[in-house]
Amino acid sequence: MAEVTREQARAFHDGIHVLDGHFDLLTDVEIQRGYGKTKMIETEYLPRFKEGGVHSLVAAVFVDDAYIPEMGLRKALNQVSALHAEAAESPEHIMIAKSLEDIHRAKQGKKVSFILSLEGAEPLYNDLSLLRIFYELGVRMMGLVWSRRNFVGDGSFFAPVREGKKGGITDFGVRLIEEAEGLGIVIDVSHLNDEGFWDVMELAKKPVIASHSNCRSLVPTMRNLTDEQIKAIANQDGLIGLNSFSMFTAATSAEATLERLIDHVDHMKKLVGTRYIGIGLDLCDDLTKYLSPDKLARAKEIPFDVVKGHGALPQITHELMKRGYKDDEIEGILGKNYLRVYEEVWK
Repeated sequence: MAEVTREQARAFHDGIHVLDGHFDLLTDVEIQRGYGKTKMIETEYLPRFKEGGVHSLVAAVFVDDAYIPEMGLRKALNQVSALHAEAAESPEHIMIAKSLEDIHRAKQGKKVSFILSLEGAEPLYNDLSLLRIFYELGVRMMGLVWSRRNFVGDGSFFAPVREGKKGGITDFGVRLIEEAEGLGIVIDVSHLNDEGFWDVMELAKKPVIASHSNCRSLVPTMRNLTDEQIKAIANQDGLIGLNSFSMFTAATSAEATLERLIDHVDHMKKLVGTRYIGIGLDLCDDLTKYLSPDKLARAKEIPFDVVKGHGALPQITHELMKRGYKDDEIEGILGKNYLRVYEEVWK
């Protein structure tokens, strides 16, 4: 490894556009705003973003099982509304980006930009017309499923479960993909099962991403991607976002370290090169406070974030530099590759 100081890595890190392609921010923000808090992002999260040199984040709209199906649409709209309210309360600090120009303008204005994404199409139920509503509200990315079945297809479970035959993309899912690409919404296959994945690769006409998935050959969970899937995404000029969740990083918690996480980058680079790698850290440590005491007591171990918050992002840059990654490769992985996909899909 090359000798690189943390100060050298930080200096380089501060000169590039850093974009996290998946963050469950809105779950926390919407709940806390329900308790009466305001300016949640400015007070609770912005200091961490600044510490880590973060310019843009994808804010995922995720609806928990308890609200599916009856409350799915309302819960999603509540989360989108929460982000709009936050942007209105802190206009000098944050903004919602609906275009590449918005992202660049936010950075120039020293603001953090947020890109809205649906983590699963459950809020749409089986009503295709709702997609345009979410688009007008700012949604520019869409995970087709979470790790469960919906009207689009079947999800990939974190660990094996008892289930019947798995399905691919449904007829509704086919129409949804076509409508999303027509509007300029990036299709995200993280959480999708293998059967659905290959359907998407046949159906999609534009670059497809897996916003927060690692390498299955290193950690054999269905949530990670096989080598063939990684190559397929690259062949479509898409992107795979590095996931910091411990159970997708290593086989055991003891092995789940930052170094092990960057091993996934090394593996993907050998397969397809760095043009198709980003970060989608899926940081969830802030959400463990919502787990019930009973669930915590029954859990053998609680998964954790290998990257300890957005303030620790320069550590990724440092590790990549230590391993001899070139400046342009690191710049791509930390954000520029996502901007390339946006430019291709958001036209």
